[in-house]
Amino acid sequence: MTVATAEPNVQQAVPFFMVRDIEASLRFYIDGLGFTKTIEWVNEGKLRWCWLEHGGAALMLQEFWTSGPHTNVPTDRLGVGVSVCFMCKNAVALYREFKSRGVAAKRPFVGNRLWVTQTVDPDGYKLDFESPTDAPEESELGDEL
Repeated sequence: MTVATAEPNVQQAVPFFMVRDIEASLRFYIDGLGFTKTIEWVNEGKLRWCWLEHGGAALMLQEFWTSGPHTNVPTDRLGVGVSVCFMCKNAVALYREFKSRGVAAKRPFVGNRLWVTQTVDPDGYKLDFESPTDAPEESELGDEL
């Protein structure tokens, strides 16, 4: 029996973050991290949802409804236990970009043979930017910035 080789059906996983203030989130992701807004949904003159891209990665943001029949603002903290890892060519270069834009990013360290820099968005979602390295495990980027 011959099995035909088919292209994979699933092509991308895209994090979808519900946020309290979409404008604050856009400032963080676009101005701070360098994402680009490529698609948006505006309802009654208000941005409600958008698709952001950075290189080959994407994420979606949607603001909670604060009034009306769709009100859905949670009382709990957002982002607890959520971490998204973006695999990059050069996480150290991204760290330097983020810092130059005023983003509070953690100094890169080596974990699992990857340079890792971390930041947290305005709603508490943890974002890791990682790239392969041969540097010794648990190394930390020096002060040569």
